[in-house]
Amino acid sequence: MAITDIAEYAHLSDADIDSLAVELDSIRSDIEADRGAQDARYIHRTIALQRSLEIGGRVVLLGSRWRPAWIVGTGLLACSKIIENMELGHNIMHGQWDWMNDPELHSTSWEWDQVGPSRHWKQAHNYSHHVYTNIVGMDDDIGFGVIRMTRDVPWRPANALQPLANIVLALTFEWGIARHDLDATKAREAATTTPVPLGLPTPLARSGGEFSHKIGRQLLKDFVVFPALTGPAFRSTITANLTANVLRNLWAYVVIFCGHFPDGAEKFTMSDFASETRPQWYLRQMLGSANFRAGPIMAFMSGNLCYQIEHHLFPDLPSNRYRQISRRVQALCERYDLPYTTGSLAHQYLLALRTIHKLALPDRFLRRSSHDAPETGSEQRFRSSMPLVDRLTPKAGTRVGLRTALAEARKKSTARGRIPTRQSWIVVAPAQQPRVETTVIT
Repeated sequence: MAITDIAEYAHLSDADIDSLAVELDSIRSDIEADRGAQDARYIHRTIALQRSLEIGGRVVLLGSRWRPAWIVGTGLLACSKIIENMELGHNIMHGQWDWMNDPELHSTSWEWDQVGPSRHWKQAHNYSHHVYTNIVGMDDDIGFGVIRMTRDVPWRPANALQPLANIVLALTFEWGIARHDLDATKAREAATTTPVPLGLPTPLARSGGEFSHKIGRQLLKDFVVFPALTGPAFRSTITANLTANVLRNLWAYVVIFCGHFPDGAEKFTMSDFASETRPQWYLRQMLGSANFRAGPIMAFMSGNLCYQIEHHLFPDLPSNRYRQISRRVQALCERYDLPYTTGSLAHQYLLALRTIHKLALPDRFLRRSSHDAPETGSEQRFRSSMPLVDRLTPKAGTRVGLRTALAEARKKSTARGRIPTRQSWIVVAPAQQPRVETTVIT
């Protein structure tokens, strides 16, 4: 099931984890000290590009009854919405540009171009997801409440329909996120609210009002005001706006799923959260996230969330620095023998899609152990696949870390899948425990 002991799973000592955190803190300090005019130019140019694309798309759509104009206008508008959603809205609301003290670019003032209010998203995402990343029962972003993405969530008959629910979620992603954020905001406010004077709206009522107001504003803008400005092209502009929204939804959905749900993005339990240290939080972010490979254009269009590992380590550092940060994070993974989970966009999404379809089935139909499945694993997988003596006493001058342990576990799993073998090893427990010889049939 989910990881209960992150240090054991990572094959790191407490001293190793503390040392890793010191190096990650050094990366943060270096980037913070280096922020300046170059970063400011980047974000201002991004805003100028996004607005130019939107204006260009709206102008071209004046002739949207002519099919080439509809295609060009829709494409420009979709690109504008993607940039506003991914590289601007998402990152600005993380506080990545608060250091500039520009009211327009501040996390407290930005309202993005989608149906969910920014305030709801910041509470559900910045708090619940980034603090409790992949902790089952605490991070509601694990499947967004509609898709079973780990065996730690009990199977329900409704999960049999999740391949279909996944398609609906992809097409309507902004609506699914908006409703998810509203529910998370209401749950948090219900737990913390205090009585209000008679006649004043409660926080829950205000949240519902914000949600309804934002939906009304978005629908009015995209399907009444802007189409009306195109006059005779009213109907074709409505379809163009709808198509641009759907394209933005599909792209955001793919990027998010590739960063959170491929193999290697691990899940965790609540057992040790109360005592979790900052170094352990860093390690959880590294093990619970995944990247995908992207060139400069794809990275920009993804809001630089192709560097999801770096984003989870440093969610409030400017996204244009993630590529630079990634080189140092990869070097740390090499040094501590930790996996750096990445792959092509198509590969990462297909892994997530496989999990969606596989976990639509009850556990009794699944072949792999719940501790050793590609999408869900725990430290238990190493207790049965690798002699403990090898983990406690590595060869002199070498570090036997998680990456090596996972490779060895895969080899043994593959060998067991080919032919049954009789295997013996010696298990040595820590600190003066007696020697125990075990024979296992695998």
